[in-house]
Amino acid sequence: MCFSAPADLVAGIVIAGVGVDTLRHVRHHREAALAGLPVLFGVHQLMEVPVWLGLDGYAGVAHGFAVAYLLVAFGVVPWVVPLAIARLEPEPGRARFMAATVVLGAAVAVALLVPTLTRGVSTADGGAFVDYRTHLVLAGPLTVAYVVATCGALLASSDRVVVWYGVANLVAVVALAVLLTSGVVSLWCVWAAVTSIAIAVHLRRLHRAHAGGRPATRTGTPHA
Repeated sequence: MCFSAPADLVAGIVIAGVGVDTLRHVRHHREAALAGLPVLFGVHQLMEVPVWLGLDGYAGVAHGFAVAYLLVAFGVVPWVVPLAIARLEPEPGRARFMAATVVLGAAVAVALLVPTLTRGVSTADGGAFVDYRTHLVLAGPLTVAYVVATCGALLASSDRVVVWYGVANLVAVVALAVLLTSGVVSLWCVWAAVTSIAIAVHLRRLHRAHAGGRPATRTGTPHA
């Protein structure tokens, strides 16, 4: 989600480009899910461009893309993000906790998708964001569970760098949510770009550490 159609378009292209480059450097199948996240984020941003156009009068395709946008945000991100982190966790205990966040994310996805698909979706121009209007039940608790699922795996990582990013991510999520709910501006696309670049840098760091012979449990590099 971004503050205008051009911003969504540029952010989507840049983020997806980072993702394609990141996928080119995958060296282990366990890295694929994490490396694929920037592509998912980039395509997600591009989905919103037609929604903006619909708000400007081109309503023919806007509704379908609005639903598709929420299908990704509600139905994919809550469990795919913790799964991508869990795939690289070498410590069994932490990996089990991360698996629990994947299950939580899947449950949140179902709880969000059912009313979205059965009760309909509408959109409005919020000025500097698209106002997606749904009829969610227990929106507050589901939001908290969503954050726990997507941030919990990061905070539970055995890799200190990932943990610190998890802290930064939690702070950013809260700040961006406040800006959005206050009707100021949506800058999620900016954080999606930062996250995508961080993923690319992280995987390269793991490769360098692995090439240097450092222990896998210190770097998060998966066992062969």
